[in-house]
Amino acid sequence: MLKINNIHASVEDKEILKGINLEVKAGEVHAIMGPNGAGKSTLSSVITGNEAFEVTQGEIMLDGEDLSELSPEERAHKGVFLSFQYPVEIPGVSVTNFMKTAINESRKAQGLEEMPASEMLKKIKEKAELLDIDRKFLSRSLNEGFSGGEKKRNEIFQMAMLEPKLAILDETDSGLDIDALRIVANGVNKLKSKDNAVVLITHYQRLLEYIVPDFVHVLYDGKIVKTGGKELALELEEKGYDWIKNSVK
Repeated sequence: MLKINNIHASVEDKEILKGINLEVKAGEVHAIMGPNGAGKSTLSSVITGNEAFEVTQGEIMLDGEDLSELSPEERAHKGVFLSFQYPVEIPGVSVTNFMKTAINESRKAQGLEEMPASEMLKKIKEKAELLDIDRKFLSRSLNEGFSGGEKKRNEIFQMAMLEPKLAILDETDSGLDIDALRIVANGVNKLKSKDNAVVLITHYQRLLEYIVPDFVHVLYDGKIVKTGGKELALELEEKGYDWIKNSVK
């Protein structure tokens, strides 16, 4: 599904990613871990087409299609979804209306007509029930006054509605208490399928207790320096990132 070949990326002439190679197949969950400044969020930004970052070398393929020349919106229409670390507030736009617009814009890009209102309402109801979301929540302005847990739950609801091929969750566990973490993880687990893939970007092993990865990659100084199974996350928890630093010298 996703294939990253020797990606180098810079911001303001400072190289952040220094040759990333990664392959994510449909049905898989990959966790990317590493210390602050390693390039984890830069990687998610580059995959999704954030124009603040300049790709100087390499390619990113989704289902065999090169994404290099596509805008963030075009990549989203192709099935790439990013759950932000700090979701923005949009006063005056309800969660429901935001989702209606997002889905219909995606359909338009695919040459489809707008989703009929009855079908849209049915889908909203089904996904809200799947994620245990109160219908009153959906009438609130997007992220305005939301707690950290509510913002993250809303992101997962968006993921459920859009049904992306590739979901990238950038530190979605940041600032969550244990109950909110369980709710978010439960939602992600319900949405996993053989036809989609999930990339989790996290500092900590605790998220991986609830969303079990098939592969764990350690990103350090702009490169993936170690790959393993879920046990690698436990090893990082025990030994810290200094262990990785010393092992790659």
